Amino acid sequence: MVNTISQQELQWAHQHWMTANYLAAAAIYLRDNFLLEEPLKPNHIKDSLLGHWGTCPGINFVYTHLNLIATKHKQSILLLTGPGHGFAAVLANQYIEGSLSQYYPEMTPDRPGLGNLIKAFCWPEGFPSHLNPGVPGCIHEGGELGYALGTAFGAAFDNPDLLVACIVGDGEAETGPTATAWHSTKFLNPRTDGAVLPIVHLNGYKISNPTIYSTMTDAELKSLFVGYGYEPRFVGPDHKEMAQAMEWAHQQITKIQHAARKGKPISRPKWPMLIMRTPKGWSGIKQLHKQKIEGSYRSHQVPGKDCKTNHESLSAVEEWLRSYKPHQLFPDGAIPEKTLTFVPKGDLRIGSNPHALGGNLRKQLVLPDPKTFEIKFSRPGTTLGASTPVLGQYLKHILIHNADKHHFRIFSPDELASNKLDAVLELTTKRYLWPQTEKDPHISPDGAVMEMLSEHTLQSWIQGYILTGRYGIFPSYEAFLPIVDSMVSQYMKFIELSAKYRWRTPVSSLNYVLTSVCWRQDHNGFSHQNPGF
Repeated sequence: MVNTISQQELQWAHQHWMTANYLAAAAIYLRDNFLLEEPLKPNHIKDSLLGHWGTCPGINFVYTHLNLIATKHKQSILLLTGPGHGFAAVLANQYIEGSLSQYYPEMTPDRPGLGNLIKAFCWPEGFPSHLNPGVPGCIHEGGELGYALGTAFGAAFDNPDLLVACIVGDGEAETGPTATAWHSTKFLNPRTDGAVLPIVHLNGYKISNPTIYSTMTDAELKSLFVGYGYEPRFVGPDHKEMAQAMEWAHQQITKIQHAARKGKPISRPKWPMLIMRTPKGWSGIKQLHKQKIEGSYRSHQVPGKDCKTNHESLSAVEEWLRSYKPHQLFPDGAIPEKTLTFVPKGDLRIGSNPHALGGNLRKQLVLPDPKTFEIKFSRPGTTLGASTPVLGQYLKHILIHNADKHHFRIFSPDELASNKLDAVLELTTKRYLWPQTEKDPHISPDGAVMEMLSEHTLQSWIQGYILTGRYGIFPSYEAFLPIVDSMVSQYMKFIELSAKYRWRTPVSSLNYVLTSVCWRQDHNGFSHQNPGF
């Protein structure tokens, strides 16, 4: 039974959403006159208008209703935002909840602080246009589309009290990494892991084309996700509908977890997910220069981008911003207490979730002495040995030494045995939750080995796992690891930028083992030769 949503909650949700919308929109456009206390003029507009408005209202909608869940259920929520260029929305919400001011003292909840926030977006020495490690609550930038969902599951593994909400844009949903990541529930153990709530943000358009999902009927989308193993629920641009859907999803997750934790796991559980249909650029400019803006691809980035030099565009932007009634949203230039009624406090604030700063949570990994595993021989040419079987024994003993901590995993694309690392299976198993036709003694719901024939998904999982304070190793054939080249580049950028912020303590290294290397490919030949990684 879904809890009743009170009128107070609905009124608060609308107020909070409108406040976040104004802040996000103002941040994209304004360098001055932040509360429109005088007529908007060209010199109030930033010289370079960046960011993606089209996705911001949907992100604000999700964030608002996740706040309700966090407050009412004392639920720890980590948010991954696939459409990372909607950063203005995340920034707005972190300002409202106060998590931003912990790290940026100038972002005070008053008139000067509000001006500092709005001006800092896409401004020299300020914030960039996309999600980045310069803000708390972030473990995924979303600059390269495709692996928000997989990263969310990586964060949820071995985090039993954590709910990871993941916004998947309907453009991102077209990517290969996202397509395989939907299968991650088959590796999620509700007894020992947290949960992932995917929210497909179906607003219909990419930069200049309709999305594939927008051309599918509800029946077709439902069939797709039921086939993946989910129980989808459709939500429109309505606060009551969204609040009820969030409550339903939270209850479904709780039901699945409670059953598993009482020793009566549900076979093939149908995890909840939301498919959220809202107009692109919702609440923004409706029409400009005789062209539709809201609900079209023209609202994807910056509507009325020529507003500094075009009077018609400037008037449209001003009318739009004034439609939020900033004088009511910010009496005396500050956020009123009523806007904070259902905003969570302390570590329950989404932007302050401790798991997003994994270096603070990381516990020491106990490592055996590698010298005890060396191959001993009296003279060359007398002993037959190989490196990976020995490494397999070493990894097995890492698992032995850290058995009670549950913070080390091996991520492998169906190659553990082929790479002769299968000594670990003397101690643990390969994790998989769904029933198999023939029982494999090396597969169980509790294994420490994650095998899936998708390097993209494994890379996503291990990133989410490590960035939330754990350890992992990724063995793979050298010839096929370049599949994740660009993902690794993006991850390295995230780590490099993280080092610039003292409050981001270092996380563990991301370890690769390249096997079946180029110069040993006499049996497979040219197809398996690629030393590029």
